[in-house]
Amino acid sequence: MAWKTITREFEGYLEDRKSRFLAYLVPADRFEQRLDELRKEHKKANHIVTAHRRLLDDDRIEESGKDDGEPAGTSGMPTLRVLQGAALINCAVLIVRYFGGTKLGGGGLARAYSGAAQDAINNAVLMPFQKLVTKRLSADFADSSDLERQVEVLGLTVLSRDYTEQGVRLVVEGPEDAICLLDA
Repeated sequence: MAWKTITREFEGYLEDRKSRFLAYLVPADRFEQRLDELRKEHKKANHIVTAHRRLLDDDRIEESGKDDGEPAGTSGMPTLRVLQGAALINCAVLIVRYFGGTKLGGGGLARAYSGAAQDAINNAVLMPFQKLVTKRLSADFADSSDLERQVEVLGLTVLSRDYTEQGVRLVVEGPEDAICLLDA
């Protein structure tokens, strides 16, 4: 499956019978911080529904949908299904709801929350997801310039560079498919 992800925050909006749904699509590593910020920023909001998907190191997917006081199954799970349907990974949706005075019912809530999430996704710049991995490399002094050139050509990030009596040791990070192309 070709997953997609985002590198910055995007917003979406939906209004239904005077209830307002403000959706924020954020990278997964900003999820907790953004939730705290939204709770402070929107103190009068009735609910902040969340859903997230994250790829774990062992290639399992951690995902959840939280209703935050809405009737069970009417908000968090429909929002999570939108993330799944868009093949998004390592991101989260946070939806702030201001109640407009008219109850929407279970189906109405599900449509409103999933619609707000979809609007945020429609406004987003989606990137192909690439799993980043690290690799330790070493080369003697005679081969070190070739190794450095290869790392640069592949667009890898050098996390550390240590010179020893035998040569150089590098720790590099980059997309899994690029790391596999390294000779060393």
